[in-house]
Amino acid sequence: MTIDEVKKRFHEIGIIPVVAIDDAKDAEPLGRALMQGGLPAAEVTFRTAAAEETIRTMAQKFPDMLVGAGTVLTTEQADRAIAAGAKFIVSPGLNPEVVQYVQSKGVPMTPGIATASEVEQAISLGLDFVKFFPAEAMGGLKTIKALAGPYNHMVFMPTGGVNTANVEEYLKSDLIVCCGGTWMVKKDLINGGKFDEIEKICADAAAVVRKVRG
Repeated sequence: MTIDEVKKRFHEIGIIPVVAIDDAKDAEPLGRALMQGGLPAAEVTFRTAAAEETIRTMAQKFPDMLVGAGTVLTTEQADRAIAAGAKFIVSPGLNPEVVQYVQSKGVPMTPGIATASEVEQAISLGLDFVKFFPAEAMGGLKTIKALAGPYNHMVFMPTGGVNTANVEEYLKSDLIVCCGGTWMVKKDLINGGKFDEIEKICADAAAVVRKVRG
């Protein structure tokens, strides 16, 4: 998929579940809960040893699901994620070496930024879509709007502190492609096998997206 195709899917889905799985056996039931709940996407973070296998399982079992890798900090992690079937790569910060490496592989890359200088770095790398992280800690939508003033072609994926109380406000802004969130895929729900509950939370989140974006 191209970056424009991924952006389009991100916008349609609206809220991208940011997933950390401890045991890859949970990948298939979690993927099913996300799909049936109306959020057919997952940013699987490389914070756990099960990330690679989780991406592989989700990508194989749910070919219509937009599965990618998050918290990718090195080119080695990027290689593993891409080989497992990741359709996009996300990082918490902007490492030009990693960005350029992923771009050279033809895979969409969305690095994290928090300052104007980092936006300029992103622009120099040919990007017009970045993650804003940690969103709430850095001032949320107010800061995004301020950054978009001089960089008015840049659009954002806020992640970090996004929740049911503020996600609607983010989604209403034309500057926001999508939001990244963990509230529907909390570790205790996954580890407890509460996939029906995850599906319900996803359905509630998808309803917010439909309310705002139609």
